[in-house]
Amino acid sequence: MARRAKRLRSAQDRFAAQNRKARRDYFIEDTIEAGLVLSGAEVKGLRSGGANLNDSYAREQGGELWLMNAHIPPYKYAPGGDQDSRRRRKLLLHRRELNRLIGAIQREGMTAVPLSIYFTDRGIAKVELGLAKGRRKFEKRELEKQRDWQRQKGRLMREKG
Repeated sequence: MARRAKRLRSAQDRFAAQNRKARRDYFIEDTIEAGLVLSGAEVKGLRSGGANLNDSYAREQGGELWLMNAHIPPYKYAPGGDQDSRRRRKLLLHRRELNRLIGAIQREGMTAVPLSIYFTDRGIAKVELGLAKGRRKFEKRELEKQRDWQRQKGRLMREKG
């Protein structure tokens, strides 16, 4: 029984990286789970932490989808020396999902933004992609005002009881 409890991890432990700014900067209309082609040293680097998804995006090149500008730190004990931590990485999707995503990006002016990198229960690294449209500056300010008001309202309700 102790072994089973050890294997079960909380959802927060599974996340290797999250892009919190993406939900503020974009309207996320749909999310898709994609596989990620990594080397062994990159998987170890993800598990050790320090990955960063800020300013990263997914781009179509040659009929395939690539994760661009995502920082995955190198594993310091890995042989082979220097490896570019911001290199492009191939995303693995079913052909139908890939065609739908590429069509939305090209036709509708949307962006594929990585929201998080996490590990499944089987230990496989996955990327959660969001199909998104950019927000304007005034929309971001309005969203911030609404969140502040919700926090204040919650505090007032707790105090008044």
